[in-house]
Amino acid sequence: MGHDRMAFTLATLFGRAPERKSHGSGLVAFSGGGRPLWSARDPASLAREGYQRNPVAHRAVRMVAEAAGGVPLVLAEGGRELDAHPLLRLMARPNPRQGQAGLIEAVISNLLIAGNAYVEAASVEGEPRELHVLRPDRMRVIAGPDGWPEAYEYRVGAEVARFDQRAEPVAPILHLTLFHPLDDHYGLSPLEPAAAALDLHNAATAWNKALLDNAARPSGALVYKGPDGGGLTDDQVERLKEELEAQFSGAANAGRPLLLDGGLDWKPLSLSPQEMDFLAAKNGAAREIALAFGVPPMLLGIPGDATYANYQEANRALWRQTVIPLLNRVAQSLAGWLGPAWGAELSLAPDLDAVEALGPEREALSRRVTEADFLSVDEKRAAVGYGAEE
Repeated sequence: MGHDRMAFTLATLFGRAPERKSHGSGLVAFSGGGRPLWSARDPASLAREGYQRNPVAHRAVRMVAEAAGGVPLVLAEGGRELDAHPLLRLMARPNPRQGQAGLIEAVISNLLIAGNAYVEAASVEGEPRELHVLRPDRMRVIAGPDGWPEAYEYRVGAEVARFDQRAEPVAPILHLTLFHPLDDHYGLSPLEPAAAALDLHNAATAWNKALLDNAARPSGALVYKGPDGGGLTDDQVERLKEELEAQFSGAANAGRPLLLDGGLDWKPLSLSPQEMDFLAAKNGAAREIALAFGVPPMLLGIPGDATYANYQEANRALWRQTVIPLLNRVAQSLAGWLGPAWGAELSLAPDLDAVEALGPEREALSRRVTEADFLSVDEKRAAVGYGAEE
């Protein structure tokens, strides 16, 4: 705001001589504080404020989803590993746009962002030929008389597609959820318990950007020193407050220079951003976001975390506590959903031998098993995940 604008406003405030009702203190307090404003908690708002806007949440989701998508899956029937099967071919190329890695990454990303993931099976004569991941914000569960989902509705604009779950042998929709204690059909997104930290982190970023743009922040009290030593009238006080709130409050106005006239003097009262240590608060919020997604803060470059001795330990914790449990759950659900199409009880599981981060654990286990003289050869093979010798 230019000098002419502010001078005009203050001249207007103090150019009149109305009936004076004096405020003896001659002080008008102005603070940047107030009631906190929280983002909405619906899935679309959480996705925008979290995955699309917040770098910590975005990186945490990508780190977990991409790690899971890069692990090969092993198909077995009755404990016997299968090297060739229609399900393996389907998973290798689930649709023209994706491979297995892209499908798994999309499913786990939706679970972490929305708490729900939906996969559609396009079948020909009862055999699934393509798999497509659908957007959770467009899907609605249709519960039957028994309370279980009997259908799903997928809405795109004015068009609505209905999927009847009573189709045989494979239902058209696989619905995966994260546990929600208060909802029968929909899962709970990790972004929801982290929403307060997301708002704090995003607000701190916006505030710092405004400070950089404006180079200062007026916050404190205005003291009026009129020519006759009197105070302000009620009308002048209210008009001054309105002007300050409109022009100088909020993150978008942080640091805007305050030009004074008409006997006004600025007395700073609040702590500066440096004294309030915004950086520490922002890092604390970042750690809470990482915690909600199960990602060690060390892996995201967030300072102040000393939980793990080194990066390798933190990386193993990410795999053992977050990536592998999620991937196991998705793989088991896919096999249980698609297996009936071939009349078999199939199982899908991640091939942990292909996970480089778990290499030290495999070496330690192999060494212990090799040195265990009381175990037979078949028992040693079973201990490290192999079947008996043929």
